[in-house]
Amino acid sequence: MPDSKHKILFAAKLLLAASAIAASAPARADDADVPTAIVDVMNKLFGVHPGFRANHAKGAVAEGSFTASPEAAQLSRAAIFSGEKIPVVVRFSDATGVPTIPDGDPNANPHGLSVKFHLPDGGETDMVTNSLHFFPVATGEEFLQLLTAISQSPKDGPHPSPFEKFVAAHPTVPAAFATIHTPDSFAHEEYYGINAFLLVNKSGAKQAVRYQFIPDKTVHLSPEDAAGKPADFLVDDIAARLKAAPVTFHLKAQIAAAGDDVKDGSKPWPDDRKLVELGVLTIDKASANSLEAQKQLLFLPGALIDGIEQSSDPLVDTRDGAYAVSFSRRNP
Repeated sequence: MPDSKHKILFAAKLLLAASAIAASAPARADDADVPTAIVDVMNKLFGVHPGFRANHAKGAVAEGSFTASPEAAQLSRAAIFSGEKIPVVVRFSDATGVPTIPDGDPNANPHGLSVKFHLPDGGETDMVTNSLHFFPVATGEEFLQLLTAISQSPKDGPHPSPFEKFVAAHPTVPAAFATIHTPDSFAHEEYYGINAFLLVNKSGAKQAVRYQFIPDKTVHLSPEDAAGKPADFLVDDIAARLKAAPVTFHLKAQIAAAGDDVKDGSKPWPDDRKLVELGVLTIDKASANSLEAQKQLLFLPGALIDGIEQSSDPLVDTRDGAYAVSFSRRNP
């Protein structure tokens, strides 16, 4: 195997597998529904850590607000795009289900940013994004197959391993993993919504979009620099940063053009697609007790309100189901 390909595959494996995990029996879609089976495999890969998520277990909770741009109201009649200041709770996170993972570990990529909008009428809606520019696979079934292949591929096992065979048949896996890096701060990372949603305006016109949260600047570390950082440098940095000044992100909508695939999150839309600024997310306060706050938070990408509709992407339902299963296990 060429060195460059080996590095990509090894980085991909690190993303989802703890290095000390041995092979385990696969979870099968006919043994449990796919969302539950996904959580089962993650629990096997990362261990069970009571009170923590099956994936993106380590994180930091903060509070702030979102103020929409005038352009947002032209695309959607949703209450979050009215232009009023909408209170939000956000959670930054590391990947894997290991709550003590060092922030600079390659396994901690991709990082996540989840946002819960608190509406004037008491309702809520969520956006769940991460630093992958697009998802490695198209469906929940394929994601379960990917996780299962990883669980069957110990480092000292024969080659080609089940994981290597899966990657060979799914080139979107190494392509997606190649888009991630370790940032020098949660505040200096770009976060992407891997699923398409439909924005519906006051006239009923619908537009397919994918969300992006873009910081004022993006700073990525080399693997060597990331490895030399303290274990909690991202978590500690965001708390210290918020004491000094607010952190802002620009919420943008990438506009789908005719022929763009809205049901397959593993197919990125061309970079020349129009970006519309939907507003500014301002994060100004770290949670007083982040560990306790995150146990009670459930972010669902399919928790939508009038003016935002689900597209035909099946991963939204799979994510909702898996997140709900994980929530039920950490809050029995």
